[in-house]
Amino acid sequence: MTSDDTAQHVHDEAAAPFPGEAASVVGATGPDGGPVPGAGLGPDWAPGPDGTLFRRAARVILLDERDRVLLARGHDLGQPERSWWFTVGGGIEAGESSREAAVRELREETGVVLAAEALVGPVYTRSAVFDFYAEHCRQDEEIFLGRVPADAYLGLDRSAWTSVELEVLDELRWWDLDELDRVEIEVFPERLVDLVRDLLPGWDGVTRHLGLAQE
Repeated sequence: MTSDDTAQHVHDEAAAPFPGEAASVVGATGPDGGPVPGAGLGPDWAPGPDGTLFRRAARVILLDERDRVLLARGHDLGQPERSWWFTVGGGIEAGESSREAAVRELREETGVVLAAEALVGPVYTRSAVFDFYAEHCRQDEEIFLGRVPADAYLGLDRSAWTSVELEVLDELRWWDLDELDRVEIEVFPERLVDLVRDLLPGWDGVTRHLGLAQE
């Protein structure tokens, strides 16, 4: 298993994070009594220099012993007719490493407990720009690989979900890769089946950047 220290990171200028420290979003109203952008999404989102809400996130490609991948399905309240499958994960909190955030999010969203050192990677990085919760957002992600037996996921447990997750997450399930390749709704990151298959022989220690996605 290769550690973060030995990973070779591939940089992409277009997907570089916003410079400097953005002000933390801590409440629903600002000093003038008006709404704070991103307050509905949570305190890990903050406006960048261009006004776009931004956060750093950690995600996990979680596989079982049959090479199935555990994914969540969610929707946007503003577009209830649209839903998509995506990898487990979320925002990196203050003082956390991306690896620590990945195992915390995995535990909170799925109930699966995995030691930080059991994660491989980050195997991929990516950036995404999208509209969500009536906000224009950008997220820079580090994606790790983990493996557990299928029975490590005991079923849907919403007890540790945030208020946003309770509103927009619909289900979690294991996906066979051939079956996932035939899904008609969107799957994020794009080409996830190919990305997973590239990792099945074993990670080569190179963190590959997937670019900037407009979602």
